[in-house]
Amino acid sequence: MHIVVVGLNYRTAPVEVREQFAFAESDLPAALHQLMKTKGVLEGVVVATCNRTEIYVVMDRLHMGGYFLRSFMEQWFGVKNEQFAQHMYIYEDEQAIAHLFRVTCGLDSMVIGETQILGQVRSSFLTAQAEGVTGTWFNQLFKQAVTLGKRAHSETSIGESAVSVSYAAVELGKRIFGMFTGKRVLILGAGKMSELTVKHLYSSGAAEVIVANRTLSRAIELAEKFSGKPSTIEDALKALNEVDIVISSTGADGYVLSADQVANAMKRRPSRPLFMIDIAVPRDIDPAAANVPDVFLYDIDDLEGIVESNLEMRRSEAAKIEVMIGEEMDEFQLWLKTLGVRPVIRALQDKSNAIHEETMESLFNKLPELDEHQRKVIRRLTKSIVNQMMHDPINVIKEMSGGKQGNEALDYFSKIFALQEQLESNSDGGDSAPVKQSSSTERTAGSGDFSVPKTVLAPAGLLGR
Repeated sequence: MHIVVVGLNYRTAPVEVREQFAFAESDLPAALHQLMKTKGVLEGVVVATCNRTEIYVVMDRLHMGGYFLRSFMEQWFGVKNEQFAQHMYIYEDEQAIAHLFRVTCGLDSMVIGETQILGQVRSSFLTAQAEGVTGTWFNQLFKQAVTLGKRAHSETSIGESAVSVSYAAVELGKRIFGMFTGKRVLILGAGKMSELTVKHLYSSGAAEVIVANRTLSRAIELAEKFSGKPSTIEDALKALNEVDIVISSTGADGYVLSADQVANAMKRRPSRPLFMIDIAVPRDIDPAAANVPDVFLYDIDDLEGIVESNLEMRRSEAAKIEVMIGEEMDEFQLWLKTLGVRPVIRALQDKSNAIHEETMESLFNKLPELDEHQRKVIRRLTKSIVNQMMHDPINVIKEMSGGKQGNEALDYFSKIFALQEQLESNSDGGDSAPVKQSSSTERTAGSGDFSVPKTVLAPAGLLGR
């Protein structure tokens, strides 16, 4: 079996293409079940966000797998293959797993280190699991990926620093005020940058946000989104002494706020600092205002310097996470290699249990005078002997199954303990799924070994789809 992901994201497809492949949340269960009808698909998870649509599957073969998945996308979205094929990427086996790990850690995001994608991947997996379209492989892989994403953010500082101008503006304010609890904020301008800034301010605890704009209707529209107070710029500047923070982004041709206006406002608010961020180009606030006592004025260049510095820090933290991903890759590959030992161990346990039960029945028939307590003692002691005899062989075969000769070791183990009958009996509920050694690369085959011993069974209930 093989793990495959096909998808398109903000790097490979413009928004006018991505929007054609958006899954409505209400349609996702039906889409997952339709996906499971695709030839060769045994398990499936769909990760759909504004920046990416990715389909993760476990397939019983790689040959024609990409073709079948593209056909699913054609049918579900009603878009011809030639209209999106050039925007798609395909990863197989090792690269598919590494890609999922990078996605959940925020390394593949437009803003490196963002945390929202982690929750989106987790939600996507839980939806697929609830619909019964995941099995042994994805239940392990996605849980491991989500756990890794949490570790990446808790054990590194990748998500702690501002990497957008609006977020940097708010983070800069925290350096002066600590938090914005109880602070009054004046936003000059009601554009997209102002809206993002207001969002960050509220999440940081700002008590009141006044949105001022030359067009009052636009100020009202933005203020209503955040329960803020709308105002005209003229009225807001008259009350400049009443606010603690000013963030300006109006798009005006000249200064909206002069140094004299700032100085006059500060006379009416002695010993109280005024924090001002001018993120407009051209600038809204006269740079001379920075000379007024207790005024802290920053412009877009100050913020971009912070953003670039923080991006560099995030890149450094990303390198640490890449090491963590490598370790997780090794752990998952080891899990895959040892997956085949489980049916063999179960067969040995079933056989030993059957022999033990037959022996106990024969013994108790020959010794009918034994009371219930005596029978329990004998059963417990003899069972302990059996378990101790199996302990070392089980540990050894677990270790050997993860080696290069794992398949041969399992075959010899099965022959030595004559387990073929038990293995066949345990597999009556479904067909066995031999797995061929496979390569892995983006779009075409390359390197990687995800072969699994022939004793491994496909996820219960998913064969024959």
